[in-house]
Amino acid sequence: MKFKDFDELVRLVKGKSNRIVSPGANNAEVIEAIKIADGYGLISGGVLIGDTARIKSLAAAAKLDLEKFELCECLDKAEMCKLAVACIKQGKGDFLVKGGVDTSFYAKAILDKEAKLVPEGGTLSHFVLFQTAHYHKLFGVADAALLISPTLEQKRKIIDNSVGIMRALGVDKPKVAMICPVEKVNPKVPSTVDADELSKMSRDGRILNCVVEGPYDVYIAVDRKLADEKGVQGGEVPGQVDIMVFPDLDAANPVYKSITYFAEGMKSAALVAGAVVPVILPSRTDPPQTKAYSIALASFIKDQKKVAA
Repeated sequence: MKFKDFDELVRLVKGKSNRIVSPGANNAEVIEAIKIADGYGLISGGVLIGDTARIKSLAAAAKLDLEKFELCECLDKAEMCKLAVACIKQGKGDFLVKGGVDTSFYAKAILDKEAKLVPEGGTLSHFVLFQTAHYHKLFGVADAALLISPTLEQKRKIIDNSVGIMRALGVDKPKVAMICPVEKVNPKVPSTVDADELSKMSRDGRILNCVVEGPYDVYIAVDRKLADEKGVQGGEVPGQVDIMVFPDLDAANPVYKSITYFAEGMKSAALVAGAVVPVILPSRTDPPQTKAYSIALASFIKDQKKVAA
């Protein structure tokens, strides 16, 4: 990993040129997040879309200077998202920041074939990077927002998308745990069957640039000692997991929000993986600080893509 925590991440991207485009910017949390990110020196300009009178009122309350931003009046949430994608295509911004709009509208606009923000045959998935007091490194959780009940092939794409982000962050061969309720394959628990098959794909080269193991429960993934106690011998992932992939939205979303609300020392950033530009997708009720860190993470990934190109 090219940074050890979110404070170092912010230092690495401070002063970079980052133009944001935010649909639904007439939202107190996203305005506060933009204020925090601007205070860190992470934003150079962009477009704020929504009820402009409300945006101005919220900006005044947050003491956010709007001079560097273009304001775009729009009251329809679906149209806000379409306008945001159009701004990206027109070169008015470097990445998207979700404001007070529905995820379904946001994702639909990004997936529009005319927008060309998703490669042919690609799949969008959600990725959250977490820092907590009780785990020794940053780790990812997927998919907590987009794919409701992913198929085996969609799970493979979730892995590919998440691994792509982690590799951009400097983890050459991320360790991926397929999280299930139990660690033994049981046909009555379909997630364990998928986890076993995805592990086989990793071993035989059908999934590249990472190590996928499972089925594992969360204890096994994050603690080598607990894995030993459960009789899980060997493996590269236990106690060293970089990415935890959950079986479906019912499992991943509550874990994501539970970590966000309850975990000591929690810091996080949330993105859409699989798009050609960074796309920020926190929950509408995530803390403004999470949204600000998401802007920092998007900035870092944007620069890494430029280096790779």
